[in-house]
Amino acid sequence: MNGNPDMRALLRVGGLEKRFGENAVLRGIDLEVTAGDRIAIIGASGSGKSTLLRCLNFMELPTAGRIELDGVAVGSERRRGDGSIERVYAEAELTRLRRRIGMVFQQFNLFPHMTAIGNVMEGLRTVLRRPAAEARARALVELTRVGLADKAEEYPARLSGGQKQRVAIARALALDPEILLFDEPTSSLDPELVGEVLAVIRSLAEEGRTMLLVTHELGFAYHFASRVLFLADGVIHEQGSPEEVLKHPREARTQAFLARHRAFSF
Repeated sequence: MNGNPDMRALLRVGGLEKRFGENAVLRGIDLEVTAGDRIAIIGASGSGKSTLLRCLNFMELPTAGRIELDGVAVGSERRRGDGSIERVYAEAELTRLRRRIGMVFQQFNLFPHMTAIGNVMEGLRTVLRRPAAEARARALVELTRVGLADKAEEYPARLSGGQKQRVAIARALALDPEILLFDEPTSSLDPELVGEVLAVIRSLAEEGRTMLLVTHELGFAYHFASRVLFLADGVIHEQGSPEEVLKHPREARTQAFLARHRAFSF
């Protein structure tokens, strides 16, 4: 549950399930996120972490369950021929939602034929229909925020992995989302480049942004998060403050996971 009962949930997830054929990846996720929450999501490979994020901004459509953004349920109910109920989603509704829930991917997903500033401008031009001059000015603001104003005219091939990821963060920020999702944003980076991306994420946390971060950087999660979720077999196996989950986990499964990752420091 959220840490502040006096605040209405910005995002509420109930009974979220996702199956790929016979493979149940998410088996019933209940989650509330209030404005300013910084949630670190940890767990072994295959536990459902990335699928959870992809369902939250509907890159993957949930198999079952309900997601509400600012008190409004996403999608609508429709009765199947057998009398059962399913949720259906209009593409226009999902396009609007993805403007409000931004996502930063593990693999950057930059357009190689566009400069850094062109990549950041793209959503402003195609999604928000901003004039070119306005989009360019806003894109430069976001590149400055991530420390890359001097790389605005460089193409991705001339950028390091850390710089590419910072461009991807700027691109997500340009649409001014209410929630930012980070899907293992440092796992594709060489170790010496991880710090520059984590520094940007930390600065966004200091701005009070609402963020969910899937990460293997447990030391960073300890300092970054207001809440930590440990996923196992598609369910939230344990959650609480970083102190509770990362230093004093109650569940044997959480303890075993952390024992395999003792290379991190607080």
